[in-house]
Amino acid sequence: MNPAVTVATRIVKGACPHDCPDTCALRITVEGERVIKVQGQADHPSTHGALCTKVSRYPERTYHPERLLQPLKRISAKTEAPRFVPVSWDEALDDIAARLRAIAARNPEAILPYSYAGTMGLLQGEGMAARFFNKLGASRLERTICASAGAAALNATYGNRVGMHLPFFAESRLILIWGSNSIASNLHFWTYANKAKREGAKLICIDPRKTETADKCHQHIALLPGTDGALALGLMHELIQHDWLDHDYLGRHVEGWEELRVKALAWPPERVAEVCGISADEVRGLARDYGQRNALEAPAAIRLNYGMQRVRGGGNAVRLIALLPCLTGAWRHRAGGLLLSSSGWFAAYKNTAALDRPELLAGRQPRSINMSTIGDDLLRESSADFGPQVEALIVYNSNPVAVAPESPKVVRGFQRADLFTVVLEHFMTDTADLADYVLPATTQLEHLDVHTSYGHTDVLINHPAVAPLGEAKPNTQIFRELAARMGFTEPCFAESDEQLARQAFTAEIDFEALAAQGWQSLPLKEAPFAEGGFFTPSGKAQAGGADHVPNYESAQSAPELARRFPLAMISPPARNFLNSSFVNVKSLRDIEGEPLLEIHADDAAARGRADGGLVRVFNERGSYHCTARISERARPGVVNGLGIWWRKLGPRGSNVNEVTHQRLTDLGQAPSFYDCLVEVEPAGA
Repeated sequence: MNPAVTVATRIVKGACPHDCPDTCALRITVEGERVIKVQGQADHPSTHGALCTKVSRYPERTYHPERLLQPLKRISAKTEAPRFVPVSWDEALDDIAARLRAIAARNPEAILPYSYAGTMGLLQGEGMAARFFNKLGASRLERTICASAGAAALNATYGNRVGMHLPFFAESRLILIWGSNSIASNLHFWTYANKAKREGAKLICIDPRKTETADKCHQHIALLPGTDGALALGLMHELIQHDWLDHDYLGRHVEGWEELRVKALAWPPERVAEVCGISADEVRGLARDYGQRNALEAPAAIRLNYGMQRVRGGGNAVRLIALLPCLTGAWRHRAGGLLLSSSGWFAAYKNTAALDRPELLAGRQPRSINMSTIGDDLLRESSADFGPQVEALIVYNSNPVAVAPESPKVVRGFQRADLFTVVLEHFMTDTADLADYVLPATTQLEHLDVHTSYGHTDVLINHPAVAPLGEAKPNTQIFRELAARMGFTEPCFAESDEQLARQAFTAEIDFEALAAQGWQSLPLKEAPFAEGGFFTPSGKAQAGGADHVPNYESAQSAPELARRFPLAMISPPARNFLNSSFVNVKSLRDIEGEPLLEIHADDAAARGRADGGLVRVFNERGSYHCTARISERARPGVVNGLGIWWRKLGPRGSNVNEVTHQRLTDLGQAPSFYDCLVEVEPAGA
């Protein structure tokens, strides 16, 4: 017998790349040249050794049997079932460069990049890609699809996307979890909230859906979608009436308070109850909990998340909620205040211009196209207002055919025979199915990257754990090689990933220490706004102009539309998917089972629906099919279309975005996914 062969095992430090506030530090176990386990780093303060179900199965994603491992070229029409043939990198890149050069010679703005947060890494995200598109002079993409309404609101109110620090939620005595299913989408915040709960804190969940997080809170307030701003004004009404205000903080650190005060006094609990679909006593009780705890010097905190800003008035709603801790002086405590995003804290430490190289534009100011209206924009002809028709689309770190609103139009745009589409991907997604070329990209286990976070205040590094599988290449390398074929000779296009990583941050972030430890915390005050000092020009929080903005589609704002489509629909993520990522990981899809519509028993009975039946969800924009699940997670009048399934994995080849619209939010020009009226009926044959 041969003696047993010992296979070397090593540990690599990494970072989770996905669009999640936790940005976990990873402990990657490699046996030989294969990753066998992905865990959380125990010594990273917010990860503390724990990972979500999705990322703990990351090896299954990287070694998936359907992983793209060589370039593919389309040989079928885009209106037919997709057929591709393998080609060499040289053939693919030579042809792509030739096509782009020809279009750019006419007008480079006819070329559009389309990307988002398939990776949040600064290198594999926009590092080399931004240089490429700046040099080319391509159209710019307004990256709005997730968070820009909330970001604009924080910028308008606090002067930046900043908030309280994650660990101090453990010391709060009241936590409002507003528009967040934290157990599913912000696991490590939940750890701190649960610690506070064990030590006597009260937890209140505010969400149209009775989420898994609501199950674990002391109270759930199930308001109607898009009415969060009205609820915030109602809370302010009660804070004023009962004088649960910190007058000193308001006087010294808030501008526009008198204007806001007048607006709030017009929102008594009875009016709020009618608009929000809750009881006046719920408004009074919530205000009492929030106001009195601050008056007693017991810190109250708000964990706000992005679901509630995906409606027409989402930006103003965030502004109003963000002003609540200013009224009560909650910011005086390190365990008081609000957190929606921490991304602004990194601004002083990031060398964005060093990565993006805006000087490559050479003074040009290309047009901008909003990624949330890609369905309309791909169908536009050239015009003086719009500019040139989009002739080429380079998609990376995104799956727009599945995730963009009003997908029937998105599909028609991608099916244009005269649109040249290149997709950098790991798998044959709905978008890759409509590409002319699909280029195999590396996963997080195979490349170098550096990360910031929007849920905590640590910088992280991701070391490559294994060599790229097959012929896969990092995004950075793909754009390097494409730049060379385009004739771009600037030295910045030859810089390595390590050189990019060393340029990403200012000197306060020691790269060698970061590389060794895996993470580095920013040096910040524990209670950042205890004495004001907001990032606005005056240093004061800005209250002027904030007001409740009703939905585009609701019984109150569009009664005729609501008579035809009487159910409000939100489309929160399925627990085991992240946007459209992980949908093709079999073990996770097996847990989810099938595309579901959660519907309240009363609404199901009125439509003759039994639990488990196939239904058609529709409005004037389109329809999709899924299984109805009669559930207490849905409140009367609201259905929950859990997403985002790949279209081709859903019944009859569609998903929830068949019925969403492309109208934009009040601030930030973001999509209004949760501002949507539908009807539900039994599915036909």
